[in-house]
Amino acid sequence: MTIETPGEFWKDYELIDSGNFEKLERFGRQVLSRPEPKALWDKSMSDAEWSRAAHIRFRPGAGFARAGKEDSGTWEKLRKADDQWVIRYGGSGQGPDFSLRLGLTAFKHVGVFPEQAPNWEYIYRNTRELVEKAEKDSLPKPRVLNLFAYTGAASLAAKAAGADVTHLDSVRQVVTWARNNMELSRMDNIRWIVEDAMKFARREAKRGNVYQGIILDPPAYGHGPDGEKWKLDECLNEMMKNIAAILAPKDSFMVLNLYSNGFSAVLGETVVRQAFGIGGEADVLGNDNPEEGIRLDSGELVLNDRFGKKLPLSIFVRLRR
Repeated sequence: MTIETPGEFWKDYELIDSGNFEKLERFGRQVLSRPEPKALWDKSMSDAEWSRAAHIRFRPGAGFARAGKEDSGTWEKLRKADDQWVIRYGGSGQGPDFSLRLGLTAFKHVGVFPEQAPNWEYIYRNTRELVEKAEKDSLPKPRVLNLFAYTGAASLAAKAAGADVTHLDSVRQVVTWARNNMELSRMDNIRWIVEDAMKFARREAKRGNVYQGIILDPPAYGHGPDGEKWKLDECLNEMMKNIAAILAPKDSFMVLNLYSNGFSAVLGETVVRQAFGIGGEADVLGNDNPEEGIRLDSGELVLNDRFGKKLPLSIFVRLRR
């Protein structure tokens, strides 16, 4: 298992401090204070220092601590601040480069999950390899499918690498937000779909359609546009079986990201192994499977604050073959 953090070249994001179930973050020119259930330790800065640093603070509402409602609340502006603003990801010179519009939502989110940056780099790097191979062999561009795709940073990473990208989310407003991010990034021709992810994956499997890259970042709870219910612990196994059916058998990759507090990297990797039929009981999780041409990795995505505290926020499982 590996631990990964965003690269220091990303100048538009910083975790300043964390603790006492909160995090203090800088997104571009604005500093936000938000609840963070995983920040179990003490803050390194005083409350007065936090207040002086923050432009905006999120106040949890009546739904706090209720399953599926724990992020609801309101934003309090402590000084002059914008409701919407733009940040840029990039600057390494060797990875993706795109822009993201951020905004204050009623669920403490702002339109990006910064700990996902290592996944964006992985998506770009592996997509670029597939694009170069396709160009060398005079084949069509690799197709990349992004499910539960939110505001589209992962879609932009794949598009920046030259893929034919399909972006799917069940919320129309979020898909519109992602399209705006594409336009801000001076990209085009991403395919936009508003649909239930499970329905789409089942249908693609029945049709025999395949993708060279599949990205999925499913929530703990959710609903499709027609009221379809999603519960991670009940639906993940079936979803991964569908993903195994529509991922190309060679020259392909898959990225699974999970935020649920009850899930571990070992759990996620075991689900993936079973769905794809990888290895047996004697295998050690995290090992390569060279005889099958498969590379399987799992780990945690973590943010480091200025004081050396590590804030783990999600787990990932990545498959390359």
